[in-house]
Amino acid sequence: MAAAPMPARLRPTAPIAADAVLVGDPGRALLLAQELLQQPRMSNHARGLWGYSGMARGGGELTIQATGMGAPSAALVLADLAELGVRRAVRIGTCRAAGAQLAAGELLLVERAIAEGGSAASFGIAPGEAVGPDPDLTAALGEELGAGARTATVASFDLAPADPRERMPYGAAAADLQTVAILARARSLGIAAAAILIVAESETGELLADQSRDDAAKRAGRAVTSVL
Repeated sequence: MAAAPMPARLRPTAPIAADAVLVGDPGRALLLAQELLQQPRMSNHARGLWGYSGMARGGGELTIQATGMGAPSAALVLADLAELGVRRAVRIGTCRAAGAQLAAGELLLVERAIAEGGSAASFGIAPGEAVGPDPDLTAALGEELGAGARTATVASFDLAPADPRERMPYGAAAADLQTVAILARARSLGIAAAAILIVAESETGELLADQSRDDAAKRAGRAVTSVL
């Protein structure tokens, strides 16, 4: 019997779980694999998109996969993961605040993501239109996070503006690069998807320290493993 064809970009070296955590940064994928998985196995290193699979500390198989930078990369990686059997996914990413009400280090549970880039059209979302996460997955994450996160509308850009307040549509609280792509592509692939974003930069440009960013990612990751 012929072997099943490999996806176009990922080259898995370990089984891919049906549940996945998606992060942009390969370093954050390693961080969360060490935090969330028992004896993590590297499941992909092709194209520098590090991925890890193993048994989550709370039970159940989990894959943690880097998606690279920007919407096109995230959408392509998610399509490969769908070919490999992923059926639920949560993005843990970073964003820049667009208002003084958000402090660096806060967690945002995305309730709506607005397209502010031309590439969104390839996912079936016109600029200015919004896409929502899976409601059941988002509700479960909201219960798990409780007061540790606030729900928010975010806007996804192809190129982050120097000052997102100047272009922020429809009262979006923060800007990022991938959430619209992941939610829209997941919908077309039949994947239940949600997103938690770390406010990594305040509206004044204050950057969150690396250790604080890592700590926030771990908090988000622990919540996700309790839900998936």
